[in-house]
Amino acid sequence: MSFRDRTVVLGVGGGIAAYKACELARLVVKGGGRVRVAMTPAATRFVGPLTFQAISGATVATDLLDPEQERSYGHLALARQADLFVVAPATADLIARLRAGMGDDAVTTSALAMTCPVLVAPAMNTRMWGNAAVQENLAALRARGWHVVGPGAGELADGDVGEGRLAEPAEIAAAAERLLGRRDLEGRRVVVTAGPTREPIDPVRFVSNPSTGKMGYAIARAARRRGAEVVLVSGPVSLEPPPGVKVVRVGAAEELARALLAEVDAADLVVAAAAVSDYRPKRPSDRKLKKSDGEESIVFTRTPDALLAAGERFAGRAGAPVLVGFAAETEDLVENARGKLARKRLDLVVANQVGAPGAGFGGDRNAVLLVEAAGTPREVAGTKDEVAEAILDRAVELLGAKRPRG
Repeated sequence: MSFRDRTVVLGVGGGIAAYKACELARLVVKGGGRVRVAMTPAATRFVGPLTFQAISGATVATDLLDPEQERSYGHLALARQADLFVVAPATADLIARLRAGMGDDAVTTSALAMTCPVLVAPAMNTRMWGNAAVQENLAALRARGWHVVGPGAGELADGDVGEGRLAEPAEIAAAAERLLGRRDLEGRRVVVTAGPTREPIDPVRFVSNPSTGKMGYAIARAARRRGAEVVLVSGPVSLEPPPGVKVVRVGAAEELARALLAEVDAADLVVAAAAVSDYRPKRPSDRKLKKSDGEESIVFTRTPDALLAAGERFAGRAGAPVLVGFAAETEDLVENARGKLARKRLDLVVANQVGAPGAGFGGDRNAVLLVEAAGTPREVAGTKDEVAEAILDRAVELLGAKRPRG
């Protein structure tokens, strides 16, 4: 496993499985990573802080009121350093306090300050694991975007048999490695567009589409996790901005075009995932339109095509950024995607069939084809986070060929 140049903050809860957290810390260090440890008061009754200090080579946070530990706001220092926060073991009590947002010890207070991914490894008696309150608390943490690994099943320390065992350290370390991902976009600047645009008819009505921005936000989040400097040009959505990402908010297609073209010259990679309106009312009214008898009509005109302009700007230029477009089609998916690829001088088009089950607007899953000028389109399906990683996998390869490092 590789944790090279990554910092894992390990929050240790007070259960008999705390001794396994020592092996987890050792695996991260062995993989070239840094480990920083916070312990609940109960955890120190099972494993001494000196053990984790010896493994990690750093002071262990145990007491929020210790003048030495908190001289530089230790719990905040942990959050600033963390690439990943792992809670192992996460007891029923600790899970409940994390869900409630409490900050009464070094682990929960550190959790409140974390902006990185969080991985929780539950460990408790099988009867406690089956309790509805525990499951509700974990469901709330998952809904918050936290990740869970385990528990395993088997004989427990108290003699009961069933689910509740802390996942093995190697399993937790593998899950941590997956969440940390690669840093293959370190030093790269990535510009992503996301969400819909809104083209005003009058002050209270507009033309738009069902895009929620989830796919573009997943790409921005994944690019940041892989080390990129990320600019997210976002239409109106209700999503929280990914941590560490610069967000430029826009409304209409014309605003998006200005924002994107202001960023592309400094970009290594542009991923245009926004669902941009192709047409806008030619003469939007500055006052609310009233109903009248008979038919009414609105004259539409084309909106600016920012991705086409970017493709034309870099045509034939050495060192041009990699340009990735999206195509939502109702028919002739590959043919239309290849047409967009050639017309806009793109390197890759991510195409999906509108209305296909488990794909497209609104949901948390997607099914797409990665279409290039040559070769067979590649199918990718899964959660939007998984699809985002697959898109970036190919984009990184294209970057290596088009804009090699050094």
